[in-house]
Amino acid sequence: MEFGSILRKMRVVADISQEEMAEELHMSRSNISRLENNRMELKAADLIKWCRITNNPDVLMALYAGVEVVNQLQPITQLITGTILLLGGLFI
Repeated sequence: MEFGSILRKMRVVADISQEEMAEELHMSRSNISRLENNRMELKAADLIKWCRITNNPDVLMALYAGVEVVNQLQPITQLITGTILLLGGLFI
């Protein structure tokens, strides 16, 4: 699975530059570019950190669940969060 466009969209929506992301992830700006252009393999630990930095834990859940998040990042994550909250409320 290629994550580049998802990573870029998450970073841009969070208003974080490639330089800032590189600093947060302790890697070079060129590695951030490589990740966003699918020219470098994304490690699970880096994906988790990326989601935390951009404040997008729902994207991680969507990717884990196999939900397509490329084109409609926000609505899908809101749907997943709402579903989880609803199901959690039903079982409490």
